[in-house]
Amino acid sequence: MENKDLVWDLDVFKKRQRAQDFVMGFENQLCVYSGSVEQLYTNYNIFFPKEENRKLVILPNPYAHHDTLQGIIEDAVRPTGLFIVPADKNDVESKRLNIILPLRTASAKGRAVPLEVGLNLINQKRPADKPFLPVLVKGDLRELNAETPCLHLHMINLVHLPKLSAIEVKDIERVVLERLESLAARR
Repeated sequence: MENKDLVWDLDVFKKRQRAQDFVMGFENQLCVYSGSVEQLYTNYNIFFPKEENRKLVILPNPYAHHDTLQGIIEDAVRPTGLFIVPADKNDVESKRLNIILPLRTASAKGRAVPLEVGLNLINQKRPADKPFLPVLVKGDLRELNAETPCLHLHMINLVHLPKLSAIEVKDIERVVLERLESLAARR
């Protein structure tokens, strides 16, 4: 595979199968960003090839070129410090998800709330014309602790897309929000 941003290493995971089961629930639900080619993938499959031991590979749908959005510079994608975790730490295949919201005190680790509730709280604090647009990048699949896989979220800032027209920017917003709504509705 030419794009190294789409090959994620799973060597450090203590519970690799749990992480694999967890991340499969997000296939085509959250968009995946590749900074090296400035592309956002909205239609893809996740594979764990046997010949690529301990790797996760994201394969964009080759028949849906219109689902790959281009011209998204790396400066437009930033880490959020937000994590999606299984609501039931013992059952990563559970449909229920939590999002860990940071607390205002430095000593606190954050508060887990149901995903839909957390997304609503995040968007209440944002201007109406600047919704929260989460995406995944290489390295976002992590272990919260030795037992619990999680996904760190990055977000696209639509203000930082100088290569794109207003119509293209609106299309990015639309597709990311549709995927997010689909994810939240399934839970």
